[in-house]
Amino acid sequence: MEMIMTAGMISAQEAKACALVNEVTTQEELLPTTQKIANKILKNSSIAISAAIRAVNAGFEDGTNGFNIEIEEFGACFGTADFKEGTSAFLAKRRPSF
Repeated sequence: MEMIMTAGMISAQEAKACALVNEVTTQEELLPTTQKIANKILKNSSIAISAAIRAVNAGFEDGTNGFNIEIEEFGACFGTADFKEGTSAFLAKRRPSF
């Protein structure tokens, strides 16, 4: 609250400590760090990733409706092959293959 009310400046390290940013890196390491994160994302279900993006965007557009969109998106994932694979992999304690 203090930062918002005072328009206070913080360092990149402080922003990371507050979970305002995910990573702090040098300019030289920016692309490799970004690629590493992108590769982690790409290992997940594209259906779930798309649903998460839609839910987050809906929350930004209409905070009161965002939670309802999240519930709808979660429900829409249930019947998919990705959901079945993810659940099977979790129960078998293995990595899913999407």
